[in-house]
Amino acid sequence: MPKINILPKEVYSLIAAGEVVERPSSIVKEMIENSVDAKAENITVEIKNGGSTYIRITDDGCGIERDQVKKVFISHATSKISDKDDLNSISTLGFRGEAMASISAVAKVELLTKAENESIGTRYEIAGGEEISFDDAGCPKGTTIVVRDIFYNTPARMKFLKKDVTEGNAVAGIVDRMAISHPEISFRFIRDGKQTLITSGNGDLLSTIYSVFGKDVSEGMIPVDYSYENMRIKGYVSRPTASRKSRAMQFFFINGRLVKCQTAMAALEQAYKNSIMVGRFPMCVLDISINPSLVDVNVHPAKIEVRFANEKPIFDLIYYGVKSTVDSDRSVKEADFSPKAEQVYNLSGKNYSAKIDYFKKKDDAPVQQVFKLRPDKNFWQINSPKIDFSSDRAEKEDSPEPLAIDETPDKSDDLMQAQILTEKPDTKPIAENEKPDSQIAESVTADEGGDVSFRLIGEAFKTYIIAEIDNELYFIDKHAAHERMNYEKFVSQSTVEVQMLLTPATVNLSKDEFDVITENAELLKQCGFETEPFGESTIAVRAVPSLAADSDIADMITEIARKLLEHRTDITPDKIDWIYHSASCRAAVKGGDNTTPQEQELFLKRLFSMPQIRYCPHGRPVFIKISRYDIEKQFSRV
Repeated sequence: MPKINILPKEVYSLIAAGEVVERPSSIVKEMIENSVDAKAENITVEIKNGGSTYIRITDDGCGIERDQVKKVFISHATSKISDKDDLNSISTLGFRGEAMASISAVAKVELLTKAENESIGTRYEIAGGEEISFDDAGCPKGTTIVVRDIFYNTPARMKFLKKDVTEGNAVAGIVDRMAISHPEISFRFIRDGKQTLITSGNGDLLSTIYSVFGKDVSEGMIPVDYSYENMRIKGYVSRPTASRKSRAMQFFFINGRLVKCQTAMAALEQAYKNSIMVGRFPMCVLDISINPSLVDVNVHPAKIEVRFANEKPIFDLIYYGVKSTVDSDRSVKEADFSPKAEQVYNLSGKNYSAKIDYFKKKDDAPVQQVFKLRPDKNFWQINSPKIDFSSDRAEKEDSPEPLAIDETPDKSDDLMQAQILTEKPDTKPIAENEKPDSQIAESVTADEGGDVSFRLIGEAFKTYIIAEIDNELYFIDKHAAHERMNYEKFVSQSTVEVQMLLTPATVNLSKDEFDVITENAELLKQCGFETEPFGESTIAVRAVPSLAADSDIADMITEIARKLLEHRTDITPDKIDWIYHSASCRAAVKGGDNTTPQEQELFLKRLFSMPQIRYCPHGRPVFIKISRYDIEKQFSRV
């Protein structure tokens, strides 16, 4: 057991002191950190009423020797550091020596502890900073701390506590984050008498993520392990198909300490650029191992903000580590089947099919079942199973209104049935000699193609090419795929191929748009656009990238101007990227354009020869696949 030192004034004055106890979750955080520093292998956290009336944390760490117990509750007493030089290389989670003193000042605290070399444990009680008792106690090796009645002596602060549910969720969040930062420790969380979390403590991070966040999150994660300049990043990031609408599931750790780091977030999202849609964010659980002397954790009282001696290596470590992982992922977005449960009930001697919809009223109202009933006769003809790729919207819109239970269907229902069964879709056949209006044929040559063996099925809605590969159907968004092909060609060229225009195209712009285009003329030229002023608010375009030669030039220049206006201060590579995005999109075949089977086959050959293509430059998926098993499941064949 390390000796606890009372820091001299010249040392603790250098520590970024502050209020440690804000709410129950801050108490739990500080005490769990002490348990981790004590080399505990098992930690149990129990709370009642959100932690406002009862918190108990038990660990099997090294324990505290009897003559050291009282020092725990003295301000600026810690076993983690002893002199000011130690602040330059902090390797423990705690180091300030403020937490227990602050907690005991505003709550009733009971401590049970026993060091390994002691035959009997120690029980110590303190409330409001005043000692209550100091006795012998029988207890196993380790430490148990019970905190009761937070802010009992400061009612003005107690009124700022939120509802028990809110405070309890904050504590649960702390336990979750500590569990994923230390998968080698088994965490157990008990909330109002119910165990809500237990982790194995076997060191397997993915197993811990499964225990904390569930199956859906863990199945969407891929491993990261990358070293750079004596630093290492290890953990898991989400597949691009498993992105979320917020950054709430991004967890960064520095040497096992949870931190908020803008550099890390920027590097992560930069690594996912062109792989996920704008407005969506990846998930991650990443631990960065770095020399403690290169990072300053003595910045904020909560110890969650850090400063680096040099941020660029940190950015590069995260960016290249995550980028290489994301680029190596070859997973394809799978169709999401959401079939509705259909059950048959025997009511009044008649069979009725019922669709069960579940809904929940406000807050804690009980879950109810609503039965939409209709006669079972010919039911399948009206409400045939649907394949739902994204939501149940189509099924809700297409399903007819249910009949009342006591209502008998008349002949008009049979007429409706017949009409539905005999009605033909309003489609227009494409003549074989009809000239396609797409650019696919121009961008794909016959000698291009990979080793993927596929069978072309056809095209749906003039937008999605359908191919069969190894008992799976692939639906390919031809616009998204072609856009990404164009983008890859742009970024791979050392010099962009330029098409000079026989007659310069003139583009009328607003004053702001005109200014930003003229300011970035050299940047545009680097991307294949040759522009020059042609009057006060008109731009003459003399050349464009050859890939975009057949696109609407005025539309493209206007879009580029808008992007440049939105991001005037951003760095040049980002601006070039936006220009490539715009040109790639404009030059790509559009949904609804005619493409012949020959073009589709050549297009697929080239696409499948580029395994890195899984998403368009905006992050939308290029493929969606459906397995034969899923299709046969819809037909009840399996």
